[in-house]
Amino acid sequence: MRPAEISDIETIAELRATVLRPDLERLGRFDEHRVRQRLRDAFSSQHTSVITVGGAFAGCVTLRPADDGHWLEHFYLAPELQSRGVGSAVLRSLFDRTDAEDAPVRLIVLQGSAAQRLYERHGFTVEQADPIDVSMVRRPGTPAR
Repeated sequence: MRPAEISDIETIAELRATVLRPDLERLGRFDEHRVRQRLRDAFSSQHTSVITVGGAFAGCVTLRPADDGHWLEHFYLAPELQSRGVGSAVLRSLFDRTDAEDAPVRLIVLQGSAAQRLYERHGFTVEQADPIDVSMVRRPGTPAR
């Protein structure tokens, strides 16, 4: 992983649109412009890392500090790299840091997304859910399954 730069924003916005499209369409929420603009509006190069595999762009992840721990946001991997252990490696790296800080990590995932299974394998539990979003938390030191 490397620190994100402002110049990464459009590449990340395109990946976000690609990765989220199936789930957003299933939920009746896909908007070609909005899916990219929400990333642009929330992008923080200070808290975002670009994931590389073999020196090439593979995805991104944001770990934003909060009063009560951290928020895991904008975690997107290129579709061809999903289910190959890359996401798990990224999460383990982030949790080394958050566990050392004794800090919980929270996230929101789309209802029915395959990503929820990844998060559950890494110790996240559901805090609340609605028809669109599932809010999850991982307490410090929670082992992966």
